[in-house]
Amino acid sequence: MSAGGKVSLAEATKTWARIAALSFGGPAGQIAVMHRILVEEKRWLGERRFLHALNYCMLLPGPEAQQLAIYIGWLMNRTLGGLIAGVLFVLPGFVAIMGLSILYALYGDVGPVSALFYGLKAAVLVVVVQAVIRVGGRSLKNPVMVGLAGAAFVGIYAFDIPFPVIILAAGLIGFFGGRAGVKAFLIGGGHGPKVTNEVADADTILGEETPDHARPDLAWALKIGGVLALLWAIPVLGLGFALGWDDVFSEIAVFFSKMAVVTFGGAYAVLAYVAQEAVQTYGWLRPGEMLDGLGMAETTPGPLIIVTQFVGFMGAYRGATGMSPLTAGVLGGVLTTWVTFVPCFLWIFLGAPFVEALRGAKALNAALAAITAAVVGVILNLAIWFGLHVLFAEVRDVTAGPLALDLPVLASVNLPSLLLAAAAAVAAFRFKVGVIPLLLGCAAAGVGLYLTGVLQP
Repeated sequence: MSAGGKVSLAEATKTWARIAALSFGGPAGQIAVMHRILVEEKRWLGERRFLHALNYCMLLPGPEAQQLAIYIGWLMNRTLGGLIAGVLFVLPGFVAIMGLSILYALYGDVGPVSALFYGLKAAVLVVVVQAVIRVGGRSLKNPVMVGLAGAAFVGIYAFDIPFPVIILAAGLIGFFGGRAGVKAFLIGGGHGPKVTNEVADADTILGEETPDHARPDLAWALKIGGVLALLWAIPVLGLGFALGWDDVFSEIAVFFSKMAVVTFGGAYAVLAYVAQEAVQTYGWLRPGEMLDGLGMAETTPGPLIIVTQFVGFMGAYRGATGMSPLTAGVLGGVLTTWVTFVPCFLWIFLGAPFVEALRGAKALNAALAAITAAVVGVILNLAIWFGLHVLFAEVRDVTAGPLALDLPVLASVNLPSLLLAAAAAVAAFRFKVGVIPLLLGCAAAGVGLYLTGVLQP
């Protein structure tokens, strides 16, 4: 097909299914896959349009890779194209995590299965540390950004300041700093691919012109936005009024709906918030189980944030009454996925036609830069929180006025976990072993330790 042509829905569906099947490795890897297939191979759209869409998605709450898929699907094939792209991007991960959640709930305490997840925990800890270094290297370009990251870490780790408050404060600081022209805030960021030979918009199927359906249309935006808002709100309100707001299904619907609004900064930042709330506030999971869920998400295709499905599954599996635990878990997982991802379609369909208005908006880009810097501190908190619960059997709370710290009991160090984590760190940082081989290797090591009698998980 030549420039100015059209991609059929059949071809689009096949392409998005292929992208979904290859979407491992977190948002950076997923965006790189989309860029390679859609820009370099298929030439659906050019470099500048791809990056412009990505920048818009980076400004939104939620998983930017999935939202980028919705955006490009909508750009190429209207609303139906966006729905196909967004659903297919999530579907493989949804099916895989549901199956793994059922396996975990039924057999997670069985020796070999428990040992497998024991090994995964060590690898996941190293993967989160890698995320701190990767995001920090990209976003902490000056002392102001380093200061924001440090303040965010101290706020969430030492004073229990809620994640949404930290993100809101960082965004406001960056926004007003950008408006004031402070150079420290006017830097780039995001998960954009490294460009070598740029594909020009004029040499692609979409071309340089904006399609008619992609031009601003307030009536269409309000119509589609209203439908999606209702699809999001009906199960939340329905469950709350029917079962009561303290029912586990209502709590899941409300919590993950709130998460969908404040999830700026990428998956790892969100997981710090979800992990602490799911474990400490709601009691849906034990600390180590959040790492198990993250290990599942890292080794399956789709958005990393699909780990929330595991959280909702286990919360309903343990907390629901009046039905079998397995049925409750499946319903909890479906509900979590619904309220997590339906808002992604809302943000894109409501705002994408007006995205040109954001081109060159320095204050908004400065807000994003500040949020990304704060996220480094939040992810560091996640790494430490995970490390405490992976490497030590006992963690004590130390409280003094507003100060609240989790500190390890050094005598309770878990030596096999420490050795596994050290080996995983050497493999990742010294020998550059990829995420999937690292996870599989540590899982196999956990099973090996169990079979040899060294480990009694």
